Amino acid sequence: MDGSLLKKIQEISLSLFRKDFFGIYHGSISLKADSGSFWINKREAIFDKLSDDSMIKINIYNKDYRWNEASIDANIHEEIYKTISSAKFICHTVPEYTTSYSLHTDLIVPKDYFGQTIIGNVQVYDLKSFVSWYDRAPREIANYFLNSESKLMVIRGYGLYCYDRDIYEVVKKIAVLEKSCRLLSLAVD
Repeated sequence: MDGSLLKKIQEISLSLFRKDFFGIYHGSISLKADSGSFWINKREAIFDKLSDDSMIKINIYNKDYRWNEASIDANIHEEIYKTISSAKFICHTVPEYTTSYSLHTDLIVPKDYFGQTIIGNVQVYDLKSFVSWYDRAPREIANYFLNSESKLMVIRGYGLYCYDRDIYEVVKKIAVLEKSCRLLSLAVD
């Protein structure tokens, strides 16, 4: 992987980890290498110390042995890359306030300036059955993005997926939504 790109991913990952958006082994981050492959964190990656050894390049059209080392979210990232040609970076995070707030609402309506102007209202996707989620997730998440103008998907009790062409746009959307959900949870009606 290009050294400057790895450095960017390391910085972003560390920042997301420090904000508790990633757990020690919870979440995923990837970037498209070309039309047929992408880099993604390995299953055992620790997000505050990502290195060359923490990332693996996998081929979308040839599921070889490397897929066994990749994040459990690799199939979801693969489907998004195959379905959404503009996706260059994808991140799955579990921000505390966003995930918590998703348990109690079907629509997140930010009441703060940045939330409303940058993110706007966000529909909460109900995954329904935990048992079959990982079998259904790749197709359902990709379809959601295909049929939505949003590059952000909040999934009830699971976290959120975000993609964009710019890694900093991905992080900005995640951070703004998390701040909005925190403010909503602290607000007194």
